[in-house]
Amino acid sequence: MTLDECTTAIRGKVGDDSGLNATLKFDCGEAGTIYVDGKALPNRVDNSGHEADCTVGITLENLAAMLRGELEPATGFMTGKLKVAGDMSVALRMQRVV
Repeated sequence: MTLDECTTAIRGKVGDDSGLNATLKFDCGEAGTIYVDGKALPNRVDNSGHEADCTVGITLENLAAMLRGELEPATGFMTGKLKVAGDMSVALRMQRVV
């Protein structure tokens, strides 16, 4: 999946109100970022690099695997396939958007 395909998939999962009630950024390094504004109504998903309550460092390949259901977020965290910075409680609610 490309960054645009991942962004579209997350936008579809987030919908108008994901219940996230926070901002979340997926930082895929050189591939780009996906920013989820779960505070705005309707929720917004774009590729801006805004500061977020929680930032998840992840490769684009691993993000695509999460979106396909091949990688659980908790497993990714435990195996070092994703790194979390910021509010850990937001990371625990990440299931709502992936």
